[in-house]
Amino acid sequence: MKALVLFELAHRYTESGHLETVDQAEQRALWDLCALLEKELVEPLDPAYSELLAAARDRLRDSD
Repeated sequence: MKALVLFELAHRYTESGHLETVDQAEQRALWDLCALLEKELVEPLDPAYSELLAAARDRLRDSD
């Protein structure tokens, strides 16, 4: 159920390049996803979070 709602949100974003929730259910699904990630990730508490985030973004970016 949440996966379907998140899929639609992500699909709309990939089509339009604009991320906007159109239903409160999408907000709830995003909040729930954030809560799950907060339980799993230790990086947000790391003093070097900014650098860790920058490195993660670099690894995920398409190479030119």
